[in-house]
Amino acid sequence: MTIDATKPDVVFGASGYIGTNLVEFLLAEGRKVRASSRNVEVLQGRGWQDAELCQADALVPASLDATLEGVDTVYYLVHSMAAGKSFPKLDATAARNFAAAAARQGVRRIVYLGGLTPENPRSVHLRSRQETGDILRDGSVPVTELRAGMIIGPGSAAWEVIRDLVNHLPIMVTPRWVFSKSTPIALKNLLRYLADVPKHDETAGQIYDVACQEVLSYKEIMLRYGKLVGKRPVIIPVPVLTPRLSSYWLRLVTSVPTNLARALIGGLSQDVIARDYRLAALVPQELLSFDAAAAEALNADRQHALSAHWVESAISCESFNPRYSYYAKQAQGSALTPASSADLWAHICKIGNGGDFFYARALWWLRRTLDWLVGGPSFRRRRRHPEELRVGDVVDAWRVIAIEPEDRLTLLMEMKAPGAGVLEFRISDQGSERRVSIHAYWHPAGIWGLLYWYLTLPVHTLLFNGTARVIGKTANALTKHG
Repeated sequence: MTIDATKPDVVFGASGYIGTNLVEFLLAEGRKVRASSRNVEVLQGRGWQDAELCQADALVPASLDATLEGVDTVYYLVHSMAAGKSFPKLDATAARNFAAAAARQGVRRIVYLGGLTPENPRSVHLRSRQETGDILRDGSVPVTELRAGMIIGPGSAAWEVIRDLVNHLPIMVTPRWVFSKSTPIALKNLLRYLADVPKHDETAGQIYDVACQEVLSYKEIMLRYGKLVGKRPVIIPVPVLTPRLSSYWLRLVTSVPTNLARALIGGLSQDVIARDYRLAALVPQELLSFDAAAAEALNADRQHALSAHWVESAISCESFNPRYSYYAKQAQGSALTPASSADLWAHICKIGNGGDFFYARALWWLRRTLDWLVGGPSFRRRRRHPEELRVGDVVDAWRVIAIEPEDRLTLLMEMKAPGAGVLEFRISDQGSERRVSIHAYWHPAGIWGLLYWYLTLPVHTLLFNGTARVIGKTANALTKHG
């Protein structure tokens, strides 16, 4: 076991799903961790007091050396699937840059997380993951590659697609890929493998499949998840829906980001099954069954025991529960104004005072009335102060959950509705002007939550743009007369 405990391990891609969980796992093991992301501000919001934070981008070679200097093991956890069709080329370039930088800095080991692949993968996503591993191995630094299929844990994209399908559709017409087979793995099992493989010299240069010991079709996975949450989805496979076609309608049903879901769905036309369990003997642990892993993931949701919710504002949605989509549907509006940030902030902080929400007051009054009629908090609560806000304050049917003065105000929706919502006001500099923007994040609960979102989306678009304009105009008047 040759890990140098005096040197930090780098988690490259620490803002992602696995990266975020791995940082906390390694810190809990007493390891020194250097967490890296293209956007260090995201990492600063994680609250990792014991981790060294740094900013680097594998597509910017000059940013890599400082991050990799004086380290022992590097976990390479980045991918570009969210970039759309160009992601294979971006992933290849990033891997070449990274392998070269790791060699320059004398890194002892690279640990790369790839994906389980069939013999001749047709999926662009799976071929890209395989190519990334090959490129890293072409460098001089020894690489250990772990290949995983579906990861069972809160926030895992493939897992959240399954949850959304079962939670939102009592009857689903599906492609034939529901009969494709997979060997999933629990998040905790994967993290243990990742943490321990660099301790063993014999893992250098090796590729390991990692999975539980059950082979399940996606139909079986959906039915077994449904049983855990008290749902019995009716699944009707048809031959005309290819994975490509299904990726288009999937965006209507799931809140998983579209490009990510499309890349994942493309890999479902073939079986992705672990072919060896060598690592299970080298790193012994109890491999959770699918049911046990799914129950653990649901319990993490119930307890809010998540390393980082992928609410895009980096704020945990306090009312989140397993019935809601993990990822958020989003809408936004914005306007430019010459008003100062101070005047914009002062005006935003008056939201809801005396029932004034700045724009389309009749629509706000109607929504609040409907909430009041079904027993919601609208009209029943008053602000603590007419012009000042602090975390925990109520604003009619909203509660303040985060404040960054002259930058960001985040409100949690507490109206009666089929889901959980967050409303956020942001102020940003745009040269000589400021942009005031309003963002809505909606986590639908079931088919009624989806219908609620799509029926109100046109109104939200109109409302947010109009509200941003009014805020900018009013604040500008204050600035001129200030």
